[in-house]
Amino acid sequence: MIIPQIEQNILAANSLDLSFLNKQTAKLLQKKVDFCDLYLQCTTSESWSLDEGIIKSGSFAINQGIGVRAICGEKSFLSYSNSMSPNAISSLVDNLFIETGVTSDPYLSAKQQDKILNIYTFENSITAFTSVKKTDLLKTIDALARVKPFVTNVISNLSLEHDEVCIVRSDDRVASDVRPLIHLSITIIINNGSKQEKGYSGLGGRYSLNEITDAQLSTHIEKAYQQALLRCEAVASPGGQMPVVLGNGWAGVILHEAVGHGLEGDFNRKESSAFSNKIGALVASPHVTVIDEGCIPNRRGSLNIDDEGNPTQKNVLIENGILRSYMFDELNAKLMNTKSTGNGRRESFACCPIPRMTNTYMLGGNYSHEEIIASIDNGLYAESFEGGQVDITSGQFVFNANIAWVIKNGKLSYPVKGCALVGNGPECLKHVSMVGNNLELDPGIGVCGKSGQSIPVGVGQPTIRIDSGLVVGGNS
Repeated sequence: MIIPQIEQNILAANSLDLSFLNKQTAKLLQKKVDFCDLYLQCTTSESWSLDEGIIKSGSFAINQGIGVRAICGEKSFLSYSNSMSPNAISSLVDNLFIETGVTSDPYLSAKQQDKILNIYTFENSITAFTSVKKTDLLKTIDALARVKPFVTNVISNLSLEHDEVCIVRSDDRVASDVRPLIHLSITIIINNGSKQEKGYSGLGGRYSLNEITDAQLSTHIEKAYQQALLRCEAVASPGGQMPVVLGNGWAGVILHEAVGHGLEGDFNRKESSAFSNKIGALVASPHVTVIDEGCIPNRRGSLNIDDEGNPTQKNVLIENGILRSYMFDELNAKLMNTKSTGNGRRESFACCPIPRMTNTYMLGGNYSHEEIIASIDNGLYAESFEGGQVDITSGQFVFNANIAWVIKNGKLSYPVKGCALVGNGPECLKHVSMVGNNLELDPGIGVCGKSGQSIPVGVGQPTIRIDSGLVVGGNS
């Protein structure tokens, strides 16, 4: 199915039609490839930034092109161009290098999807709203934040994206999607006379700019401000092994990095993941159920279709501690004798799709946040995280907590900084003893990098208690 505006903005605008595009895939099939597709894309982006009370910068860009991909066995071959003219596409197809000597095994034709999901607006916020409205939003943030004590500067950034894609496949399936994306970030810098610190908050998703409310702005300004105040009070973190409580929402970034990547199909096909060959095995505490769901309305990591034209879906990866599934694109699914899970994603037309997460989260349990904190005599509460590193093969990770507290006698005692968590993702899952009833998804700020490609994703979890397997790296 081709959405009318895709028909107009990509096909008609470049003097293309389906007949011509289908002839190009037919030419590739004559080269004895297993499968091929054409990925046509036009992405419009705009951004504005405010710093020191003034609009410091603004940008606008259009990036469009086509990627021509052919698959033979385990290998993918890609050529791409910023031009989508018939001559450029025909030249890409005719000159695509395909390694000889690879055994051809044609893909089975899948049923054409008559409908796609409809989980977000097709409105283009870049053209629907004036530059004045966009910059006024940033000025409002600046004004609201500066009335708070100790605030010396406010930095805010608004990014808008409108992405249109059309996918023509060699099995006669055609798919298209229109993908809006908004991201708003707020940084507040304070100086209380003795210390200068900053706090951060942000939000975003696949919705209209009009849906950002004054209440949301106030909430995120306050969150950034309170984080900065807290960092002024924080002292050096203790170190060593201790029970750790992870906060809900954005703290799910640990789940994404330390566990989620290990459940992607390419790592498991190559048996380079800590979860390889463990389908049906107990890999986590019975309290743990992990989901990847690409069809949640308006979420940053959601898509109506993945970048191979398959509808996204809800995939149960770990259920009550038992490994149920990996995440697959079509290539790795075929090589492992299974089906795509709607997780074939690419950064742009200049990249091949690979298995990637969408919105990855842990289901909630039966305990309140307060009960989990109260259960610990001496430990750490890590509320939110920033940068970290993960080794997919071993599952080892290091993450830096930007908001953390020492827990004493079941209560949050004092905030700490310079706190890193070191552990093993699969091992930590086995020691989850309490799961909160406060599941929350992140506010829409996640970006995931893999194989040189960056894509928007979502994370989430409830408050969880991990009894062992984590080492707190601190300065005291």
